[in-house]
Amino acid sequence: MKSEHAIQSEIMLAVSRHGCTIIRTNVGTVRTQDGRLFSAGPPPGWPDLTGFRHSDGRMILIECKNARGRLREDQKRFAAMIKRYPAVIYGVCRSAEDAVRLIEGDNDGKSN
Repeated sequence: MKSEHAIQSEIMLAVSRHGCTIIRTNVGTVRTQDGRLFSAGPPPGWPDLTGFRHSDGRMILIECKNARGRLREDQKRFAAMIKRYPAVIYGVCRSAEDAVRLIEGDNDGKSN
């Protein structure tokens, strides 16, 4: 079974080839020199990939999962919230093919 990281890389290439700009949404926690923890990145639940479609400027948010991957509760809450906005294309994708279908409109904003 492919790792989510491998799937994510394949999705980024495929989406880029289909008239979109897409980036990996990095998150992490680091300890500062004075010992404090600093959390960088978007809020919990934000998808793995963030971008936009060149043809109309619509925002693209893709959560990458492998064949057995399931959404965490914070990801489910985010999905329920973001699907209310027609300017955002959101979906959970398990392959590059899923992502291309998403951005081409076959599952526009309606993926699980």
